[in-house]
Formats: sequence, C-alpha cells, structure tokens
Amino acid sequence: MPAEFYQEYPCSYNAPLNCDRPFQTAQEIKGAKFCLECGFPATLPEEAVIKGNRDNYQVGNFLGTRGNGRLYTGIQLKDRQPVIIKEYLLPSRCFNEQETRERKDTFKRVGGVTLADSRTQNFRLVNTWEAIADEKGERCYLITKGTETAQTLRQYITQNGAMTALQVRELLNQALQTLEFLHSQKLRFPSNQVQQGLAHGNLSLDSILIQLENNQPYIYFDDLAIWENVFIPPAKTQPAPCKREQDLEALGLVAFYLLVGRTTTYSNEPLNPRDNDHWPHTDNHLKKFIYRLLRLENPFATAEAARQALLQLPQENQVNNVTQLSASEDKEKDFRKKLIWLLIFVLLLLGGGIWYYLSQRQPTEDKSKYAVWLGLVRRFSEVNNVPSGKFSYTGERDGTWSFILKQQIEDQTLEKWLTNPKPEVKAEFNYQPVKAQDLDNVNQSLEAVISGEQNFAITSVVDKITDKLEKKSFADDGLLVYVAFNKKDSNLANALGGKITLEQLRQIYTGKITNWQQVNPKLPNLPIKPYAPTEPEAIYQFQKLVLQNDPQDVALFKNIPRLDTTKTQNTIRSEILEGKQTGIIGFGILTKTWAQCTGYPLAIVNGNNNPSQPLFQKRDRRPINPADDLCQHDNYFFDVTAFQRYPLRYPIFVVYPKDKSRQPPGSTFAEILTTRQGQCLLSKVGLVALQNIPDDIKSYACKSVP
Repeated sequence: MPAEFYQEYPCSYNAPLNCDRPFQTAQEIKGAKFCLECGFPATLPEEAVIKGNRDNYQVGNFLGTRGNGRLYTGIQLKDRQPVIIKEYLLPSRCFNEQETRERKDTFKRVGGVTLADSRTQNFRLVNTWEAIADEKGERCYLITKGTETAQTLRQYITQNGAMTALQVRELLNQALQTLEFLHSQKLRFPSNQVQQGLAHGNLSLDSILIQLENNQPYIYFDDLAIWENVFIPPAKTQPAPCKREQDLEALGLVAFYLLVGRTTTYSNEPLNPRDNDHWPHTDNHLKKFIYRLLRLENPFATAEAARQALLQLPQENQVNNVTQLSASEDKEKDFRKKLIWLLIFVLLLLGGGIWYYLSQRQPTEDKSKYAVWLGLVRRFSEVNNVPSGKFSYTGERDGTWSFILKQQIEDQTLEKWLTNPKPEVKAEFNYQPVKAQDLDNVNQSLEAVISGEQNFAITSVVDKITDKLEKKSFADDGLLVYVAFNKKDSNLANALGGKITLEQLRQIYTGKITNWQQVNPKLPNLPIKPYAPTEPEAIYQFQKLVLQNDPQDVALFKNIPRLDTTKTQNTIRSEILEGKQTGIIGFGILTKTWAQCTGYPLAIVNGNNNPSQPLFQKRDRRPINPADDLCQHDNYFFDVTAFQRYPLRYPIFVVYPKDKSRQPPGSTFAEILTTRQGQCLLSKVGLVALQNIPDDIKSYACKSVP
C-alpha cells in the first residue's frame, strides 16, 4: 500500500502498514491490539483463532506485508492443513462506522473467486478458500491455500537477479494463459454471483507469486483488485475499474523488470521501458513482444492473441538484431522485396481461384446440412398468434429447466429472455416450479396442468401422459457419466480409455461391482465410490435408460448415496488437491456436467456398438478424448448428429392441454423455443438443439441471434 495511506496515524516511518512497531508491540505486550507509538492496529498474536464459516483458523508466524494487507502462516483447525492468512485493516481513524460496514459486506461478497461450474482450477490463480469479516472489529481475513513456499516476483529478483530471456518467455506464457482464463471464463464469487470474465486490475511484481514445483518455476496470480481495492481509505482517490487490456500492459511492465532484474537504475531513478538504454542487449524479438504488451506499438487486443504471438516468436538463438545485420543481408533486401511482391501476386491469383471454387460448391453443402435450421422462424418477434396475457407454467424445482433459467446469457438470465419474449403483445410467461417429494411423484408437473393449476409444463417425464395432453419437444437433454479428471497424474478417465459400458454402469450402481479392477484387471485396485444426483428427473431417466426399470435393480440402486452434482464435483476436487487417487464415479444432467473439468464425461458403449461421445472439440471437430485438457479450452460443444445416437439422451417437452378452440399458450411457448433465437439460447446453456446450427468461422449463426 502506498506510504501516503493511513496518514491519520502519526507513524515515525510515515507508513503504518509497513512499519515494524505494530509487530514489536504485539511481541512485547501480550494481547496488545494497537501500536504503542501511533495507535495503528497491531499484528495478530500467534495462536490467535479466527472464526470462519467453513472452518476456524489458528494464526502462526507473521510473514510481512504485501499489497494492501499483512500476511501470516496458519492452519485449519479441523484437519490441521496449512493456510496463508491475509489480514486487511479498516482502522477507525480512516473509515467511519458505515464505511467499515459497507467494506465488510463487499469483501464477504467478492473476496475470492472460483470457476462458476466448480471445475478443478489449474489456471494458476491462488486458491482462495474463505473471506471472513470480523463483525465486531476492524479487520478482514482472506484464507488461501497452496502457496506456503511461494515468494513474490519482487522478492525473487531481489534474491536472484534478472531472469534469462527464456525464463521470461515461459513465465509470460503461463501468465497469458491465466489472463486468458480470467478474462473469459464464468467466475463465481463467495456471494454466488456469477460473472463472465474479470480483469485482474492489480498485476505487479508484488501480486504475482513464483513457486518451484519439481524444480520447475510456476507463477500464481494473487491480490485481485476487486477485493484489494475494497480497503483503500475513502479519503484517497479510488481507482477506476481496470480494463482487460490494462492487464496486458501491466504484465508487459512486469516482464521488462524481470529481464532487467530491478525496477530502478543504479542511480535509483525509475526504469523506463521507452528508454532503449534501460533494456538488456538480448532477445530482440522478445523485446518487441513486450513493447506490444506495453502498448508502445501495435498493441494486442486480447490475452489469447498475445499468447499465440508469443508461441510463434523465433527462439532466442534465432534473434537478428538490427545492429547484427550483415552486409550481405542488406544487399538482399531489394531482392526479397521483389520476390515477396511476386509471391503476393501468385497467391492472389490462387486464392481467387480457390474462393471461386468454394463459393460455387459451398451453398449446396450448407443448404443440405442446415436445411431444417434455414426453415426455422428467426426471432421471437416473428412468431405469429402469440396470445396476450399472463401465463404460468411449471417444471421440476430441481430439474434441468429450473437450473438453466438462472444461467446468464449476455446481459440477462435465460428466464428474463423468455418471460416477455414478444413485449409488443404483452405476453408474459412466469415459471413456478413444483417439487416432487419422491420418485413416484415425478408426474406432479403434469398433474398441475391437468388440474388447470398451470397452463403448461416443461418436463422430460412423459411416459404417463394422458390423451388430454399434447406434447412438443424443443431440445434434447441427457445424462453424462463422469470420473475424476486430473491432468497431472494418471487418472480413471485415461485408464478406462474414456468410455464405459451400460452394463458396467448397471453393475456399479446396483452394488454388484465395487472395485475398479472388477471392471478391468488393468485398472487400479481402488474402491468404486458411486454417487447419484439429487434431481428426480435424472434418477427417473437413469432407472429407465440404464436399469431398464428392472424392479430388483431399482431397489438396489436406492442404496446409492445421492449428492448434489456440484458437491460431488467438489468432493472429487478436494481428494485430488489432497493428493488422493479417487474412485468416485457420478452422473448428472448435461447442464451441470458438461462445462467442467473436475470430472471427465465418459463415452457410453451400448452392447456391441461403438462408444458414443456427444461432446466434441470445436477446433478439430472431433469427439473429446482423455488426452484433451478440458480445463485449458472452453471450446467444446454437443454434436447434434452424434447426440441422436447417444444412449443416455432423452428429449424435453412442453406439455399442455389439448384445446382445438384456441391457440394454447403452451403450444406458442414451444414455437418460441424452436425459433432460431430459442435454439441458440438453449444451446448456450447446455441443452442440445433439435437441428444442426451453423457455427463455423464463416457463418456463426448464434452470434447475432439473439
């Protein structure tokens, strides 16, 4: 924190947070809460206990300050695991009572970030565990894990000096991967608020940690601005929200300092990357790359673009500085220019021919493949005969529809997209979920429609539909079966070859197979820990599709523990983080299982048929396999054609009363969902559209719809 903060406290060093007197006071006077010299809050005493929601934590050694807080070692009291405690201060002379309360509330909401879908995080962000506010005092605490031996990059270069160009390249590669993740993924804060991408806003030599793992250096980002800036005193100018391109600029400055090995000249003047004399005479291509990060020339638009450019840089021993150009190279310049112009002319002719050829044949292929798509109504606004009025509809409280309605698409939830799909006719569709009490009551939503309590229902359970009801499918859902997925170690997904048979699933979930070696002798000697999800529809479909509704198997299946899908994935994640080899297998609805990498979605083998894997990698247009790093690429999709053959697929329907006298609202809602706009929205939240949607670079159909 800048020295000018906390000026309300008369510190003799003019820097209360970094002064050693608060620490000395705590050492000399047991239980002292304030510095004897200026009254600034003293450091925490050893063995003090901090009470949190997830656990209680015992304070260890005081490590010093970093950023806007003070650091301590610590342990979780429940399992004695080590943690790092970062203490933030809200001293009474700088924050009034209301400001203190607001800062605490904000910190509890935004202090820490995880992936929204609970995937195991390996993107080199420090693992934030819990944000705690001392309700009666003037302190807040952020508990983190996994960086006990890490040091800041500033500490590293102070101890070791400048990095080599090769080391800087590798750390830039890691840092840009992390920024690419941070800027693009759906992230969840402690308040459960989900946000699409986030700028770090506070990148520096002090907020990037470096740690050796198997003698290889790895960096971790810490101290994000979204919670660090909460503790800037209100009397000081509050920083503007950081833009993502500013993260790239800050990273460029960090890389410059790492190459030089310090932040000031030997005369104690700040280093200036614009001054050529301040650069080391090495790796000119890396220097130009850092110039682009610093926005001094041709700046990068995104972290992804920057990383791709970094990976394409020539190696250091291939660097050709201007000062090293030979006379022969100078003489060849004119010849190369002429050759380049000739090649450009030839390529233009060739490219024109290829374009003409493709343009003549592409429409025929597209029209054949996407014929159904091209025949759909484009937007909600183009659907005819939408009745005006308020209509209520229902579905399972814990089912697919209840879950996806809360998912964010662009600037609003799916529920908001669908509540007033055609405002000009004042049609309002309000969702009121019901909750089945047991498996025999999965038809409760249909009963609400039959009784007239609800206008229509959305469900996948239509086996007992009566002749009083109509049904229209609007998308496909399904179950994904997953096992632990950990790229660092051998894992079940790889050992299973990325697949499992329906028969093996049946035996596992009826308790007839209890060890993975019973599935295959080559698998590890590891107990199988099966979990079932909590959604009644998912249980119903598993019993139907896997157990074939066999009464004996269904009875045995009821002994399998049920756990919310997110909790199952978190259990897998915890066991992986603890270094355990986990034998967990689970299954769940598509929308809760496809966009995560804690569990690998297994292909399903039905009898003698080939394995069916519906999840495809967009880049190569092929089914995923265990060699893919699902954490590194959020670029996967369900292939519509492949999903039609998937054994655990089932359709979702709008179910409504038969009424030939008028257009039922349920029928209209089904039409809305089967427009191009509706199909695009549903595909974005994890359901599978009824038809192929053009999604190549040339024609990404859902980019402009909605």
